[in-house]
Amino acid sequence: MTESEFETLAGVALAALESAFEAGAPDADVQAMGSGMLEVEFENGSKMIINRHGAAREIWVAAKLGGFHFRHDGTAWRDTRDGTELFAAVSRLASQQGGTPVVLNAT
Repeated sequence: MTESEFETLAGVALAALESAFEAGAPDADVQAMGSGMLEVEFENGSKMIINRHGAAREIWVAAKLGGFHFRHDGTAWRDTRDGTELFAAVSRLASQQGGTPVVLNAT
């Protein structure tokens, strides 16, 4: 994947995540922080950071449960450890971290 392709795909994914949080987790405060980074703050004060990492061509998620890396496989962003799709993984992480069910849908 070229840098340009990565930037486009990652930008689309981050914008979709921002919209999905607004629809699926209205109690969370989502801020786009500069180019390519989202900060999600939950009612309990904890934060999750989601950003693109150009050198690795990955989207990185920093959550209370740890750090997670997602690489595009040609059709979806998948966790480099277990293959979980990005939106499913972030839904699970946000639900655990925020203490309320969160379902994020890619649209």
